[in-house]
Amino acid sequence: MMRSFLNVGINASIAESLGGRKDFQWAAWDSYRRFVQMYGDVVMGVQKSAGEDHEPFEVVIHTFKHEKYHGDIEDSKLTAEDQKELVKRFQALIKERTGGKEFPQDPWKQLWGAAGAVFGSWMNDRAIVYRRKYGIPSEWGTAVNVQAMVYGNTGDTSGSGVAFTRNPANGVKEFYGEFLINAQGEDVVAGVRTPEPVAQLAKEMPAAFQELDAIRLTLEKHFKDVQDFEFTIQEGKLYMLQTRNGKRTAMA
Repeated sequence: MMRSFLNVGINASIAESLGGRKDFQWAAWDSYRRFVQMYGDVVMGVQKSAGEDHEPFEVVIHTFKHEKYHGDIEDSKLTAEDQKELVKRFQALIKERTGGKEFPQDPWKQLWGAAGAVFGSWMNDRAIVYRRKYGIPSEWGTAVNVQAMVYGNTGDTSGSGVAFTRNPANGVKEFYGEFLINAQGEDVVAGVRTPEPVAQLAKEMPAAFQELDAIRLTLEKHFKDVQDFEFTIQEGKLYMLQTRNGKRTAMA
């Protein structure tokens, strides 16, 4: 219901440093590009205005793809150099749309800006409706969790997904969910790429799938309820991001 930020604390010099590992170069600049877009939108207010049909950052991406590739391609097909160019164009867009404000390079300033936006989202429409529905007093306020980042966008041995410990439509005790290879969690829910059913993970990364399958059983046993959870796999290693009681149909 509230804001969350990925890739906080990255700038050009950090991206260059991370990119010193050849197999991480693309992921470093992809992560930086993602963060500039998210921060520019949410914290610095670079959003679609009246009369505009598309989000300004998406217009920049679309224009670049047509300039270089003469058509739309998936973001995962862009090169590290393409991502660098998009970072420059995004930062120029931010400066233009905010009356000359620069995108912050200091990771601490980025962190405070992101935290402030999360606190601010306590009063967004979705959060207000959610609190009203579940009887949560608005005066309670909120906390901001800051945690280490793991990267699902580091190649074909990485990925992200969302899943349930059983089928939320009919209650059948089966592994149910979706994932994407070489993607961060926001890609799975944003609809930019079509995700794969989680069962396919058994073929793509069998060891990670087996570990994840064991964890889902542990989660349901511990919480005594259906769990809706998120996970990331970075270079073959599984990380659990969060879990919560899963919403499901009356039949389930």
